Amino acid sequence: MVEGMSSVSPAIQTNARSSDLTPRDWLEAGQSLLRRGGLRALKLRPLADELRVSTGSFYHHFRDFDEYQGQLAHYFAETQVGDLIDALERATPDPIARIRLLGQTVRRRGASRMAIAMRAWAESDPRARAAVERHDTLLLDFLARNLAVHGFTRHEAEIRAYGLITLGLGKIHAPQLDMNTLFDSLLDIMVARPAEQ
Repeated sequence: MVEGMSSVSPAIQTNARSSDLTPRDWLEAGQSLLRRGGLRALKLRPLADELRVSTGSFYHHFRDFDEYQGQLAHYFAETQVGDLIDALERATPDPIARIRLLGQTVRRRGASRMAIAMRAWAESDPRARAAVERHDTLLLDFLARNLAVHGFTRHEAEIRAYGLITLGLGKIHAPQLDMNTLFDSLLDIMVARPAEQ
């Protein structure tokens, strides 16, 4: 696991006390609801149930649900991506190993489902739309920078970065392919030079 990245969801905390919860716990719980049920699942009662606290606990951290949704969008776009990129850059100096680690982290966290849910939300909320655009900009830049260090021109690196991101957003039925190794297999193809293919 990459240092600084928790794999424990607040949804599985036991005996959580509302005084122990932080705004980040509420944001993580909201992401869990979004991943599982989309925007229609993101309501105060299910959110409190996810954390096993009363709905009143929510107001210790957020003025109202509109403010919460704005912070949830910001969390997706800035805090999580920034923390992830920082952790990946500390984890290894090898640019391709960083990208592989990103793929592993995305699979482990179910981040593709979250990105798809955010894109659906972005259709109706400008805060979510701005968050998705920022998220994509940061990830595309991270991937392109690392691919450029590997030896591609910036343009070649950006095209490959785009391909790697869209892999996680596709819902293509292909039972003959091993989805657990598909990212690594595609990465191998994308980082190979023509003479190596």
